[in-house]
Formats: sequence, C-alpha cells, structure tokens
Amino acid sequence: MVYHNLKALIKAIRACKTIADERDLIKKESAAIRTAFKEEDTYTRYHNVAKLLYIHMLGYPAHFGQIECLKLVASPRFADKRLGYLGIMLLLDEKQEVLTLVTNSLKNDMNHSNMYAVGLGLCAFANIASEEMSRDLCNEVEKLLGSSNTYIRKKAALCALRIVRKVPDLIDHIAPKAKQLLSDRNHGVLLSGITLIIEMCQADPACCDEFRNAVPLLVRHLKSLVTTGYSPEHDVSGITDPFLQTKILRLLRLTGKGDAKASETMNDILAQVATNTDSSKNVGNSILYETVLTVLDIEADSGLRVMAINILGKFLSNRDNNIRYVALNTLNKVVSIDTNAVQRHRNTILDCLRDGDISIRRRALELSYALINESNVRVLIRELLAFLEVADDEFKLGITTQISLAAERFAPNKRWHIDTVLRTLTLAGNYVREEILSSFIRLVAHTPELQSYTASKLFTALQADVSQESLTLAAVWLIGEYSEILMESGIVHEESPKSVSDTDILDLFNLVLNSPYANPLTRQFVLTSVTKIDSRPATTAASRQRILMMLSQFSTTPELEIQQRAVEFASLLSQSKDVVEGVLERMPAPELKATVLGTVVENKPVGSTRTDKDTSLLDLSEDAQSPSVPQAQNAQNLLADIFGSVPAASSGAGAGQGPAPVPSRQKAVDDILGLFDSTPSAPSPAPAAGGLAGLSLGGAVASPPPQAPARAPTAPAAPAAAAAPAYTAYDKNGLKIAFTPQVSAAHPGMVAVITRFTTTSSEPVTGLNFQAAVPKTMQLQMMPISSSSVNPGAVETQQLRIKAPVGAQLRLRLRIQYQLGAQTVTEQVDFAGFPQGLTAGGQ
Repeated sequence: MVYHNLKALIKAIRACKTIADERDLIKKESAAIRTAFKEEDTYTRYHNVAKLLYIHMLGYPAHFGQIECLKLVASPRFADKRLGYLGIMLLLDEKQEVLTLVTNSLKNDMNHSNMYAVGLGLCAFANIASEEMSRDLCNEVEKLLGSSNTYIRKKAALCALRIVRKVPDLIDHIAPKAKQLLSDRNHGVLLSGITLIIEMCQADPACCDEFRNAVPLLVRHLKSLVTTGYSPEHDVSGITDPFLQTKILRLLRLTGKGDAKASETMNDILAQVATNTDSSKNVGNSILYETVLTVLDIEADSGLRVMAINILGKFLSNRDNNIRYVALNTLNKVVSIDTNAVQRHRNTILDCLRDGDISIRRRALELSYALINESNVRVLIRELLAFLEVADDEFKLGITTQISLAAERFAPNKRWHIDTVLRTLTLAGNYVREEILSSFIRLVAHTPELQSYTASKLFTALQADVSQESLTLAAVWLIGEYSEILMESGIVHEESPKSVSDTDILDLFNLVLNSPYANPLTRQFVLTSVTKIDSRPATTAASRQRILMMLSQFSTTPELEIQQRAVEFASLLSQSKDVVEGVLERMPAPELKATVLGTVVENKPVGSTRTDKDTSLLDLSEDAQSPSVPQAQNAQNLLADIFGSVPAASSGAGAGQGPAPVPSRQKAVDDILGLFDSTPSAPSPAPAAGGLAGLSLGGAVASPPPQAPARAPTAPAAPAAAAAPAYTAYDKNGLKIAFTPQVSAAHPGMVAVITRFTTTSSEPVTGLNFQAAVPKTMQLQMMPISSSSVNPGAVETQQLRIKAPVGAQLRLRLRIQYQLGAQTVTEQVDFAGFPQGLTAGGQ
C-alpha cells in the first residue's frame, strides 16, 4: 500500500505490532518512493521527500533521496526550498561530493529578494559548509554581514563563524565587518557578532590587538545591561540577557589579557558586575563565574583579584555540587596567583574533604596540598591525616606522598617530621612509596638524638599492627640497626618507660614472620635484622642460639633468595668475632638529600606554583611506573651493600653515594669473600642509594615490590663531553636547551643525559623551572639544576638518567617555565631527536 502523505505513513508505522512488521512496511514504502522519484512529479516529490526524511530519522537508509532534495532547493516555492534544505542538512555532510552541486543554489538564495529564503540558505550553509564552499561563498556572507535586516545579519554572523573555523585564513576579510556588529543595538546580532569575534581572537591571537580599541564600547554595552531595569523581552530570572553578559565578559577577558590600558578601562565595570549580580540563582552565578575568570586573566589590581577569589569562596558554601566543584577547580588554577587570598577560605576548603561527592573531595584535596606552607603546616597536615583515616583507597597513595613532601619541605623540627611520617605509616603503610620510606630511614640515621625515640615508637606500633607493609619494613630495619639503643633506653615515648630485651625483639620479629601479611620482602628484612642483632654486644647467648635456629629454618625454604641469604648469614655468624662485628657493624648514615622532592611528583605538588592541570606531564602514579627487574648481585656488590658504600669507580654524578670502604676493613672483606668462594675483583658500579634498596642491611634486601621503581643505577662512565654530540631540544625566546647523551656498552638501556642551558639574549633568563617525563615503559631520575638563572655567556647544567628497554627509542616530554625580563614564558614540547640504537649501548 502506498501512503500519500507523511501523516498516513506515521499512522501506519505506529500501528505495526512488531519490529519485523515495521521493517517490512518501510521496505515497501522505500521501494514505492524510489519508483515515484523516476516519474519527476513535483507535487509527489515534496511528500515523498518528507516521508523519506522521517524514514531516515527512524534509522533506515535514505541516501537515494539526496538528488531529490537538490531539486526541491532549486524550486521557486518556499515550502519546497525549506524541505529541500532540511533534507540536505540531514542527508549530507561536508565530506559528500554531492555537496558541490549545492553551492550554486546557496549563492542564488543568498541573493534572493525574500529574507526568509536568504535565511534558509544561510542556515544550510552554517550547518554543512566545507572548506571549499566557505572559500566560494565568503564574499556573499561578507556582504550579508552589512545587511540592513537584523534577521539576516544575525544569521550571516553565524555563517562567518563557520567560515572562520573552516578557513582561518579568511579572518582578515571578515574582521572589518565583524567590528561593525559591535555597534548594533539588536541583542541577537550583538550576541552572534561577539561570538564571531571571540572565535577569531582564539583562532588568531593577533586579532586581539585589532579589537582592543572596542573595549570602551563593550564596557558601555555591559553597563547598560547591568543598570537597565526590567526588560520582559530579555529577562531571565530577573537578570537582563545573561547570555549576552557572559559573552561580553569572555571577550573582555581575551582583549584585556596582557594589556594594562584595556584592563584599566574594564576594572570599574567588572567590580560593578561582581557586586550587583544576584548570586541566589544559577543565572547570576554563571555571570559571577565569568567575571571571576575575566578578573583573574586580565591585568586587574590586587583588590579586584581578592574580590574575585572571595566570590569563589562564597561558591564553596553553595549547596549545589556543580558550583562547589567549579569553585574548587578554579581555585586550584589561581592559588599560585594570590595564595594569601585563597588561604582565607582554608576552613571551607577543608570542610569539602568531608563531602559525599568523590570529585569534590579530590579537588579539595589537590587544593589543600597547594595551600601548605611554613605557617600552617601543622594544621593542614593534621587535617590531611584525619582525612587519611577515612579516605578511599584510591586517594591514599597520593595523600601519603603529599604529606611526606610537606613534612620534608616545611617541618618545624625533626621530631614533628618523624612523628608525621610515623603516623602516615601507621594509617596507610600499604600505600607509601619506596622513596618516602627510604627518605624516612635516612632522616632517622641523621638524627641520633631521636633514634631511641623512633625505635621505641616503631616497636610499639609494630606490636599493635603488622598489616601495614611500609610500617613493618621501617620498624624491622630501624630496630635491627639500632637494637642496642632500644634495649638500653627501652620504651621512652610513653609516660611509664618500659624495658625492651633482645627476647622481646625476637618475639616481635617472629610475630611478623608468622603473620598472614608476611611476604618475601619482609622476610628478607627480618633475616637481615636478626643477623645484625646477633652481632651486638648486648645480645645474650640464648638469643644468639635462637637467631641461628631462625636462620636454619629458612635454609631449606623454597624461596631461593631467602634460602641463599639464610645460608650466607649462618656461615657469616660462624666466623670470628672480629669478622662478624666488622661486617655487621652499624651502617654509616647515607647522604642526606631531598630524595622525595627529587623523585616523587604528584599532580599538584606541595606549594606548587603551576597553574595548569596537565597532570600527564609528571604523573608518576602507580599505573605509570613499570615493574623493576631484579638483578643478580656479585660478591663485590654484596659487600658494597654490607658496608653501605659505593666503589670509587662509580660515576661522580650519582646521588646518594656512601663513603668508600675503609682500608682497615680489607682483611675482613677478604675473609668474607672466602666464605662465598669468591676472589676480589675490580669494583663495579653499585646502585645509587636513591631508594630503600640503597639502605639495605647486609645485602638482604631483594628487589622491591613492583609498584615502585627499584634502585636508580648510577650512570655508566661516559666518553668525554667534548666528543659527544649535542641535540638541541628547545631554542626560543633567547633560551637554548641542548642534550648530550652518554652511554656505555657495558650498561645497555642506561643513558645519562647532560642538559645544558644557555641564553642568546642580552638579558639573563631567571626563574628557570625545567621538568621532564618519559613514557610508561621507561624510568627517569633528575638531578638538581646548577642554577635557576642563566646569564649571558654562562652555561648551566642539569643531569638526567634514563632507564629504558634495550633498543627502545628515547622520547621526552619537556615543560619549561622561565622569565625573560618582564615576560613569563611557559612551554611544553616533545623531544625525540636522539639517534636510534642509543639504548643498545652505542651512539
């Protein structure tokens, strides 16, 4: 059955009882429509195209009606044109070749005497115009921008917007006409004109200079909207044309950025909008938010900036989650501009940590990190620790890292620093990075006056809870290293001191070994610690016998690494007293350095001044770290770990290197080598003590858990810098950055890169902040830069170490921020200019 019009077809489709009936009906009707198209009947063509468009909207094929739509567009009847253009917009897009046939029809209709026909052509052009069509019809659109009809001017402005997006080269042709639209009194034309100019300024920043002289006119328009009374035609919830107000504010933001004169012109009206806009409704909040963004982007005075931040603080107390999220997100971006103003809303921000919405908690957490400084570190860390107790697991790794960063950077004293890290280990010991644990042990080693206090607190904490891995590792390591201090002083941090014997310590270690949370790493730590305790003078004979029994238990364990350590330690303890005490004496304190700050960077570092959210640049979350590969240690490496030293052959660029072995120990070294059927050989480079493995007890630490990078190997010896080629990574604005890679055939996959910073400008480059990131399959370690200021004629350097799969192509993402005179420059570049085969051990 053939249905004569669209109404009959819709009624028939709705009467179908099943999908199969509907498909069958549409299949028959589509065949009838194709047959009717061949008859060239203008009257039936209109109804058939209408039915075909409905079929298309239901999801059935209707492409065979494209040419019929073109025929309707060419018809002189307005109804035919309207349906034809609707069909073209539905059935065609800019990639269709048929679209070229529409260009002539559009050109004719844009010059039509009927404004509604012109409107149809402009509407179709704005929806489907391709780059080629934009070039062909640009002159017609430009001419219509000056039309006397407001209806046509508005639509022409939207078509010009399409042209600007498709062909930015045509901006110069459209800019003069666009500027005239700013003087239009019609709100619709003004709104579309400002939208066009915003797009032009974003596509070509040079346009901002051309439109800056229109700032006084924009200010007058905005003032008129703010001070005008009730206008029923444009009123939205009591506010006159909020859409136009937000567009004007957005254009003011673009034109006022970096221009003091234009910013001064708009300061007063921005203050007026901020104080007179009603914030009780969402419409007012949208205008206030746009005002805040404008104030923060232009060269506004400090009072206006404080007012803008106070508006965001007021948003934080709003009951709408979306408004609170927007406020937190914006404060995260501006906290570096005026930290003191944001600090006034600290309590409100901390209250957001208890919000039920996880996205609000996440943004409040990031903002809390950025607010930490010397004056409020105690208060904010206390709040973060309280939040850590109830935080979701996905937050804990970031919180423990940031607390440790803040403690290392802003701690008022060492005892508070130690207490803070201990509390973190107790609350979330399973979510602590290896670098933080290493830094904590290094801190205790350099604080002899607090070693008894720390050991006693760890002893009691481990008695109460053995489920936190990092707490267990830290406690076992420190108690083993300072057992004689713990036995001498006892529990010193409680009101009634208690004594601690070697039996109590061994009981605790047995508890750790027998707990369901024990893993190979904790067992290795325990074996090393009990071996250290055996060598201490205060240890009784009964405890020594018990230690030997513990070692013998693990001498037959199926875990090869633990079995080897147990046998080696048992053999060591059977040697003479001098040998045992010489090998197992207390390790020298490792080099104290900002390990955490140098190797762990979160999305929002503590006290960060970064304003962007590009977390992908330096994100070292657990997903971004590749598992470390355990490496076999030779006898010389083992001795280097036992004595806590790095052989002299290691590169001097390594961080965290301990002192060289003392010559008086050479006899003990020879004796121990004899135990393992080894002879002394030339020392090989030992791993740098950048992680917990660098603080190993007697070499008993195996490869660390896979969620954190293991040791950062010392850079291999490299050829002379003069002979190595340099690769330019960045050369702009007077700053030049060049990389000189150094490799060794003996260490494939390891590349040491010397970064050299020079300036070609007559002015010095100051405030240099250089950051780098590598793909997930690689690991990167950065040394501190020699100076953040690069003077003319001087060369500043920074060392990078990259560990990559052998044969992989090195790629770096660089973020450079510096000041050249009064100009602050922030750049992000990708560098892949190193030659192939560099990671294979050759250049």
